[in-house]
Amino acid sequence: MPSAAWSRLYPRWVPEPETPALDIPDDGKATPKKPSVAFAYAVGRFLLTPLARVLYRPRITGRENVPRTGPVIFASNHLSFIDSIAIPVSAPRNVRFLAKATYFEGTGVGSWLSRTFFTALGATPVRRGAGQAALDALEQQKLLLEAGEAVALYPEGTRSLDGRLYKGRTGVAFLALQTGAPVVPVGLVGTADVMPVGARFPRLHPRVSVRFGTPIDVSAHGPATSGRARRTATDAIMAAIHDLSGQELAHAYNEAPALNPIERIRQALPHERR
Repeated sequence: MPSAAWSRLYPRWVPEPETPALDIPDDGKATPKKPSVAFAYAVGRFLLTPLARVLYRPRITGRENVPRTGPVIFASNHLSFIDSIAIPVSAPRNVRFLAKATYFEGTGVGSWLSRTFFTALGATPVRRGAGQAALDALEQQKLLLEAGEAVALYPEGTRSLDGRLYKGRTGVAFLALQTGAPVVPVGLVGTADVMPVGARFPRLHPRVSVRFGTPIDVSAHGPATSGRARRTATDAIMAAIHDLSGQELAHAYNEAPALNPIERIRQALPHERR
């Protein structure tokens, strides 16, 4: 799809990668991750997975639902920072997800540890913003999927502060419709008890549950260019997540309170939340 069309459909948020997840040669075709990144991820997964399972004894169900090869999108509820650790250590295959670019920046020992930790988890740095930033993020995820990778996304857009499940934004459905990748819904339970919003360090005692649902083929909803198809596919994905998580439904989008009258009007008008 031309960049102009992407901009019209998805001017919400997306990345300006500091560390490319893929090498894109002149012919425009995606190639596998750089060996150093792949090696760091393999080592990190090898070390972190058994440690996390010993400390938190997660209850993992539905691993048999996850396709072992080919592109796949994990669409999950979002309650805690720890969610982006719970999914990779529970999934039966490597998973890539987006993380704030600030985690990969800076100098000093602390910045090096942060950068190494998130690289080992398979995170891809992104900058939040509108316009070109949002377009770049979607393009980055699309390239990962076209390279046969698994990516994890949060349709709510940001963490739920009150534990309720908010309406999904349509970016996940758009990517699924664009690439043909199946969507595996994920229900996370208890991660907010391990590391509530605002906490600096995780607690060691709470147990979490990671539930992988049956893959969803969204192609029946229509083409990616259809706003109705994106919306109905997103609603189907969110319904599956709700079945797994059991959260109370918020029946609203998870967005910051309007700071001025113009913003309040914009939020009140019907439009597709991306």
